[in-house]
Amino acid sequence: MLDKLENFSIELNEACNAQSIVRVLEEFFPSVNIYIHDSTTNSLRDFSRSWMSIDEFLEKQKSRNLYKIFENLKEEKYIIENNSLYYALFQQNRVIGLLEFSKKINDELMQFLNIASFQISLKIQNVILTEKMQKNIDFHDSMKNIAKIIETQYETNYIIPIIGEMIDKFVSDHLIYIFLNNTLIWPGACKDEKIFELIMCLNNKSEYILTPDKKIGLFPLISENKLLGCIVTKSTDNVLSEKEISYLEQLTNQAATTINRANVYAEILKHATLDALTSLYNRRQLEERIKQEVSGAKRHNRSLCAIMTDIDFFKSVNDTYGHAAGDLVLKTVSRIIKLQLRDYDIAGRYGGEEFAVLLPFTKLEEAKMVAERLRKAVENKKIDISKINTESPQKNISVTISLGVAEYNNGDSEDTLLQNADKALYKAKESGRNRVEEYAQNL
Repeated sequence: MLDKLENFSIELNEACNAQSIVRVLEEFFPSVNIYIHDSTTNSLRDFSRSWMSIDEFLEKQKSRNLYKIFENLKEEKYIIENNSLYYALFQQNRVIGLLEFSKKINDELMQFLNIASFQISLKIQNVILTEKMQKNIDFHDSMKNIAKIIETQYETNYIIPIIGEMIDKFVSDHLIYIFLNNTLIWPGACKDEKIFELIMCLNNKSEYILTPDKKIGLFPLISENKLLGCIVTKSTDNVLSEKEISYLEQLTNQAATTINRANVYAEILKHATLDALTSLYNRRQLEERIKQEVSGAKRHNRSLCAIMTDIDFFKSVNDTYGHAAGDLVLKTVSRIIKLQLRDYDIAGRYGGEEFAVLLPFTKLEEAKMVAERLRKAVENKKIDISKINTESPQKNISVTISLGVAEYNNGDSEDTLLQNADKALYKAKESGRNRVEEYAQNL
């Protein structure tokens, strides 16, 4: 017995976290479980499972029975029930948890526990305290990381998952949702109607909102007096502690600053790279992208095609229906172009009513099919100008486009590729318009 106690004491002293304590106990006591009382939620939690509520992995009935036993242990040092031994863990005169044994319950085990239970209890308390201190350290590290993101990152798509994962570290027993402008951004899905109802109650003066049972929390993202969205926590079993609420308030304040800065940057970038009327790339950005794609095609020997297109008889649209109707036509054609292209294709307004399209990883025959699809889509579109030109007897108008297609040949410059597509476009116009032509050497 003394040798066993000595070995147990040595190994327990060397244990540094919950998992290693459990391993030591299982080595000396097969089939042992450790449950610790959490005063914040007034529930028992499995010490070996990162502080999950026992309701999350036990049947509700067993969970209730364990809690009754825990309450009774305040009067008794141990309880034997249904061939299982439940032994109290004390902190001074207060019961802080219990050990559950389901095998080999005998006098030797009882003698061992009478001596070792104090050391077990003390070790568990030390680990819990260490974990709480580490959580505080991790929190301050996360705040520093968010501050670093504020200084170095500008894209919301990059920032949001990082913020979500940081918050998840501090409320790991809750689901985390991030909403921007009432739209779920992270993670993929939320079907709780109660959450959406609560979101509609938020404004730029809002403080955090908790449901009466404290299982759902909404923490508004407010920066420069603007409501950007909110961070939502949800749990079926566990309530938010005061410490967790404090963490979330500080994290959401930092996150709001970061997201607002990213939004401002996105707006600046949009004006710098996109055409104001059509929302396609402007001429300058388009030329930059052409350089990149031609360089990539040359370096990796991959296919690349360009399409030049313009709207047939566009001047007559302006002259007949007015410049506002002409702007609507440009917007409509631009929208059709975007809808017909793949995510990685590139489209821009080259000037006036002329557009350029780049098709990476695309052969000439495929590019001609894309061009024909664009031509048909524009031809079949009825454009409602009744709200633009109320005096015109014609409510809907149609336009057509002419298109020229060219394929990149090794050694071509970006200027050569577009010039070849432009020559093919000129041929399409000369041949009657509303058609697709490909570049040939004799053009």
